[in-house]
Amino acid sequence: MRIFNSAMPGAALGMLLAATAVSSQTVPPTQGPAENGQPAWFLQGSYPDPTGFTTVDESGHVTVTPREARPPRAPGADSGPSCSHSPICGRRGGKARGDMQRVQWKQGMGYAFSYPYFVPKGFGGIPSVALDSKGNLWVFKRSTAGMPQLFKFDPNHKLILTVGEAVIGHQDKAHGMLVDASDNVWITDNGQATVMELSSEGKLLKTIGTAGHRGDWDEAKGQRLLWQPVMVAFAPNGDLYIAEGHANESPNDVDSDDPTNKEGVARVIHLDKSGKFVNQWFGNEVGNGKFDSTHGFAIDPTNGDVWIGDREQYRIVIYNSNGEFLKTLQVHNLVCALNFDHQGNPWMASGQDGQFLKLDRSGRVLGAIGNGMGIGTGQFIEASYWSFDKNDNLYAGDTSVGRVTVMTKPR
Repeated sequence: MRIFNSAMPGAALGMLLAATAVSSQTVPPTQGPAENGQPAWFLQGSYPDPTGFTTVDESGHVTVTPREARPPRAPGADSGPSCSHSPICGRRGGKARGDMQRVQWKQGMGYAFSYPYFVPKGFGGIPSVALDSKGNLWVFKRSTAGMPQLFKFDPNHKLILTVGEAVIGHQDKAHGMLVDASDNVWITDNGQATVMELSSEGKLLKTIGTAGHRGDWDEAKGQRLLWQPVMVAFAPNGDLYIAEGHANESPNDVDSDDPTNKEGVARVIHLDKSGKFVNQWFGNEVGNGKFDSTHGFAIDPTNGDVWIGDREQYRIVIYNSNGEFLKTLQVHNLVCALNFDHQGNPWMASGQDGQFLKLDRSGRVLGAIGNGMGIGTGQFIEASYWSFDKNDNLYAGDTSVGRVTVMTKPR
């Protein structure tokens, strides 16, 4: 305990008090030990985001295109108005994303990284990949207009199908993708505000939403518009859930002049397996369970609960299948994507933190795969939507780089 002398000169006493205040300030830690079942963690710096301006050779080596050689617009950038006049937008003049120190979890699961898929050249990252029941891999790329965006590779990594713009049009902001139980492929265009279903042969079967018209779903009016769809998920009974809302990349449609587009907020739409509207819920309802985005999205196969990854808020918000709030899990990383392995364990992709994390149902990290943000082996500029094969090996793209990474479990 410090004892202050009442006869001490005022200036000296002031200096001592100031020094005491400084010495007692809490300093954020930069690393932590393994404890309570979690691996050790440390902070690691960011890497400049090439925003899709890369080339990838057949070995998986990435070359970033110099700025002076790039077109004026990045692939996927033409996706509507940017976020403005809303508190969920990034603060103008605030901290630069590239200056962030990111939480990295020490790897101990023994996964190996490889790059056996060679995606056709051209600018654009790969925000989503998905495996079908036969081991074919679908790749959804953020290509420039006029270039194909959807590819199918066989189990031997051979390109066997390219789906062009004549079928799906140009996807302004290619985003999430999932393969259903019938091996049909579902893709979301965050920019055009559509969800499309395609057959395993690449034929268009269904379009939900109206291309180029983002807005609200109002079943009573027969108005079935989508607002920034980012991902879809299927319940164990085949029901479809559509996740909408991109938070810091969402336009301020609360002030929209369009009478069909007034909510301007993240939401989840629930359709039954025949496509009939069941219900929807919003991220700004009164009470617990708020979410600004639905960037991470998956259905718990063990009970049908809906897991929402509110990316920029570093949290997972869980509802039951009827849209009733259950709990919120605060985590240490960006929740860019969510998935469940074949044992029913939850996982998340940490976006620009560059890892895939195995979780328990309280949000604790149990294991990590990935070497952080970057373009080297086992690195990701943005780790996003991925797929598990039957052995729970991971297949992932990179939203800002046109390559596919396979992460293989040790034998």
